Amino acid sequence: MAEFVLSALLQVVFEKLTSVAVNKITRSKEIHSELKKWERSLSHIRAFLTDASQKEVTDEAVKQWLNGLQHLAYDIDDILDGLATDAMHQEFTNESEGISSKVRKLIPTCCTNFSLSTRMDGKLNSITTRLQQLIDEKNNLGLIVKDGGQKSKNRNYQTSLINSKIIVGREDEKKELLCKLLSDEQCDENFDIVPIVGMGGIGKTTLARLLYDDQQVKDRFELKAWVCVSDDFDNFNISKVIFQSIGGDENKKFADLNLLQAALKNQLTGKRFLLVLDDIWSEKLEDWETLAAPFFEVAHGSKIIITTRKQHLLNKLGYDHPYDLKKLSHDDALSLFAQYALGVKNFDLHPVLRPHGEGIVKKCDGLPLALKALGSLLRTKTDEEDWKQLLNNEIWMLEDGGSIVPALRLSYHDLSARLKQLFAYCCLIPKDYVFEKDDLILLWMAEGFLHNSATKKSMERLGEEYFQELLSRSFFQHVPDDESFFVMHDLMNDLATFVAGEFYSRLDIDMEKNVRKEVFKKYRHMSFVCEEYMTYNKFKAFEKANSLRTFLAMPNVVRGASWQTFYLSSKILVDTLPELPLLRVLSLSRLKIEEVPECVGNMKHLRYLNLSRTSITHLPESVCNLYNLQTLIVAGCRNLTKLPDNFLKLKNLRHFDIQDTFLWNMMPLGISEMKSLQTLSNKVVVENNDFFISGLKNFKNFQGKISIHGLDKVQSARDIWEVNLSQKRVSELDVEWSNNFNDARSETLENEVMNALKPHSDNLKDLKIESYGGKVFPKWIGDPSFHQLTSVSIWGGRNCTILPPLGQLPSLKKLDIRSLNEVKVVGSEFLGTGIAFPKLESLRFQDMSGWEVWSTNSGVDAVFPRLQKLEISYCPNLAEVSLEALPSLRVLHISSCGDGVLTCLIRVASAITKLRIWSISGLSDEVWREAKASKVLVNLRKLEVTFCSKLVSLGEKEEEDGCNQLTSFRMLYLCECKNLKRCNLPNNIQELSINDCDSLASVSFPTGGHKLKSLQIERCEQLLEKEVLLNTNMPLMLEVVCIDSWENVKSINELACFIHITKLIIVDCSSIESFPATTLPNLTSLKHLTLRDCKSMDVDSFGVWPPKLGFLEIGRLKKPISKWGPQNFPPSLVHLQLLGGSAEEDDVTSGSQLSHMLPSSLTTLRLLKFMNLETVSAGLQHLTSLQHLEIWNCPKMKDLPEKLLPSLLSLEIYRCTDEITEKTSKRGSYWPLISYIPYVYIN
Repeated sequence: MAEFVLSALLQVVFEKLTSVAVNKITRSKEIHSELKKWERSLSHIRAFLTDASQKEVTDEAVKQWLNGLQHLAYDIDDILDGLATDAMHQEFTNESEGISSKVRKLIPTCCTNFSLSTRMDGKLNSITTRLQQLIDEKNNLGLIVKDGGQKSKNRNYQTSLINSKIIVGREDEKKELLCKLLSDEQCDENFDIVPIVGMGGIGKTTLARLLYDDQQVKDRFELKAWVCVSDDFDNFNISKVIFQSIGGDENKKFADLNLLQAALKNQLTGKRFLLVLDDIWSEKLEDWETLAAPFFEVAHGSKIIITTRKQHLLNKLGYDHPYDLKKLSHDDALSLFAQYALGVKNFDLHPVLRPHGEGIVKKCDGLPLALKALGSLLRTKTDEEDWKQLLNNEIWMLEDGGSIVPALRLSYHDLSARLKQLFAYCCLIPKDYVFEKDDLILLWMAEGFLHNSATKKSMERLGEEYFQELLSRSFFQHVPDDESFFVMHDLMNDLATFVAGEFYSRLDIDMEKNVRKEVFKKYRHMSFVCEEYMTYNKFKAFEKANSLRTFLAMPNVVRGASWQTFYLSSKILVDTLPELPLLRVLSLSRLKIEEVPECVGNMKHLRYLNLSRTSITHLPESVCNLYNLQTLIVAGCRNLTKLPDNFLKLKNLRHFDIQDTFLWNMMPLGISEMKSLQTLSNKVVVENNDFFISGLKNFKNFQGKISIHGLDKVQSARDIWEVNLSQKRVSELDVEWSNNFNDARSETLENEVMNALKPHSDNLKDLKIESYGGKVFPKWIGDPSFHQLTSVSIWGGRNCTILPPLGQLPSLKKLDIRSLNEVKVVGSEFLGTGIAFPKLESLRFQDMSGWEVWSTNSGVDAVFPRLQKLEISYCPNLAEVSLEALPSLRVLHISSCGDGVLTCLIRVASAITKLRIWSISGLSDEVWREAKASKVLVNLRKLEVTFCSKLVSLGEKEEEDGCNQLTSFRMLYLCECKNLKRCNLPNNIQELSINDCDSLASVSFPTGGHKLKSLQIERCEQLLEKEVLLNTNMPLMLEVVCIDSWENVKSINELACFIHITKLIIVDCSSIESFPATTLPNLTSLKHLTLRDCKSMDVDSFGVWPPKLGFLEIGRLKKPISKWGPQNFPPSLVHLQLLGGSAEEDDVTSGSQLSHMLPSSLTTLRLLKFMNLETVSAGLQHLTSLQHLEIWNCPKMKDLPEKLLPSLLSLEIYRCTDEITEKTSKRGSYWPLISYIPYVYIN
């Protein structure tokens, strides 16, 4: 830790001491001299840090001394930052208004006369005293001045020997790399490098051993050598080991490296040679060039396997995409762990230990080293308590970390001090949290980690380099299938938490550990994982953490779930945030807040403010006083319609993200003159042509995402050329003309404008073109130089007759083409040359009314080799489809097309697992049989058929074993097939859903081997209950049954076939008169039960319920709920919805009439349509576990259950009285109680 205390944080403090000391604001000699004292004292202490860093591992007193020093450095930095900010305020005031007595009154007293500031004086004296105490303690601890010395070399050296019997998994990896080793691909040299990259302990050496020991490899290579290089890249020793490995004289002595390498070259010349360089740490190109000198005369086909944690050297050698070894799959990880813990590869003989083993394996997160280390600790131990203890222990608390800590610490200790600081900060990232690179860089920048006076590089550029360095060393990993997102391995996350120490808090971890409240005072950085509802009590401890610099909401949402919102008690914003005046980073992203907390304008140290996807309507004027603000994010704030008047005062603003807002045309006129501003991501609407042009043109450093709408209003392409998009680092470009194609539109102008919109090819990742009026596209669209472009959408080009050659884009993964009605043929012009669409995974054609022919038979090498999903919709004239096989296609959607499209695609897509057919008017029984779908689609798992009116039967009159060939088939969904009469189900069907099939009268279940688990039937008028519910072939394995609006169901007399059911829903079946309620306790697996809107259903016998019932929705049956007898609900029942409005008159006026239906175990209660309900102040007070209360359509209700309100997480009332609205307002009597509730909605 000491290294980053010294070189990172203290370095920043030294630079600030120097800069602030010469600033006008320190004219007072007292202040100037005090700062000089600090500088001298810190310089004195710095000399002893190397010794302290070595002793802190074993000496707790030294560790506490270092922690005290770091806390002091933080406090000094806070004071210096405050002084610099006050100076900035004074300078801005002088610039804008000139010095006047009126203005002087606005300047804080501490800025003009420090000697008068008792508070400042006290702070300075405190710092000086603490500095002197640290110097005195240093003497008592016996610390001495030491050089940095050499790095520890306690690495385990590996050999090529292997016991293949203990290797688990890696078959696919070995197969892929064997192909590279045994191939004769042409390369610039006679030898080729096969790099294997991955984090420590991932299994790089093991995989290299498997390859080295393979018989095919032994047969292919004449000479082989294995060298464990490690951190000491000694060319002489490495060359000597290679020389001896390939048969050189072991006793021969060489005077120098030149003689040794000459002898080595002589041995290698003309021989096919395999070399493994294991565990390389060097990043110096000259090291490699010296070592490789004897290799250039080897025989063609020679290979060099390099294993490394660090990608930097490989990048210099031109290997930008080395083989990145991933963690083990869960099954392989479990097998490896069992092998080391139990001596066998599974838990068959120890089923009791399996749950604990699963937990330990999850902790190891697929890292083989960790699995072997922890498994070895349990070897021969079969006592369940031993396994529990290991599961509950932190890996870092084990003796020597079970060998895991040293392995991962090696990577950490090899980092520079700056990188150590940046990595430690990443402990704020929750486990499994998916993040973007730029987001993390902006946080690093806000914390002051990227300031470097020794370079002219921007902070963003430095952040990019630092991030790539950590990525290349496997501290971060790409998210599978999307390289624009990143994640940290769980053990790397643990390592970051371990090294970060007492300065960082991740609230989810600290709450689990029950950290004492007084500890929170020490924290400087805090993050918290967003839960749907977050209470005031969770954050109460942070009222004392007034030195906190980071308050970071981490909404771990599924990518694409832009709607997801989290609810935070308003009391946190009112009471907790004002106590955190030193914040540099404040993120309230995705929290349900409607106004920016007033205290934000007083956070003068703030650099990063993230209000994205909140419901704020305005930014308060006080935000303009945040002179240090570098990043302001309001993306997705749809209610935000204006900026504050003095927005241009934010002179240090570098990144302003206004994506998905309506702010572009409300920008202040001088915003393009903000010299620091680099990114301004948003939708640009061309209304005022002059403003649009000047606005974009003047952003010199513009980068990021931009949408330009209203391009039909542009009068000259020259204006667009002036914007100079080709020189701006745009990553996402969305351009749109009006969809009104009138005579005023000029095809030539629009083509010229489209040409002028060409962005820089190195940055563009996403391109969307809408309503373009040209017949052809400019040549840049489809140009392979756009090597980063992964997503293209072209919509609504009504005049377009020919598609651009998008098949040439090397990285394109997603393509969406819609409403190009003049395109008749899609063929060779679309494909280009070579391999067409080499990485395309998803392709959609929609609303192509003129499209007639689609052919890929044009002589290209291959087409769509990776296409996984194909969707063709509303292409009624497409008749001729000539495609080659689509080996990777898994999902096929066809809607509103001719049946010929369906049959053609089925023939070339035998690997599909999901087929969706929607509104294929020509699809008849005969067409389905001729397509031979049952024989071709042998991998099909899911079939959806909707709006196919000619289909009469499905699964009938096939070949004798037609249905049984669909061995993979699991799910069938039928909807709105009005003439479908019969359905014959295959043996392996597991889910069946039939909706609105009015003619369906027969459903044939298989007579044996049936596996149906889920059944849903809605609005099937002709289907009789005996066909399904009373069918003797009805499977006993049913888990989910949903019956909705099925008039033919008269009664349900027994539930014998539902013995495994977990979810039962019966809704709006008005003919059902009886229900076997007395047998409900026999449904021992039932967790979800809905019985509602069945007005004839008598419920006299209700009283005892299934033992595991957790969710119950009931009501609007024959008899009112108030007249039901006592109920014996199980303690598992936590969610209850009661509906008023039964067939007989409902008389509920008070909550006490419902108390017999309200068990104390409830956490969620919803009351709906009790039209006479007036009071709930009584009858609910015993619900002490209640967290969510919803009351819908109870128009006479006058009060709320006061005792329950403070403990609720959410309160929702819909269509309530004016009296309730008044009481729950901020000035109402209920407000002191409901202000604690994270989510309150009163309608």
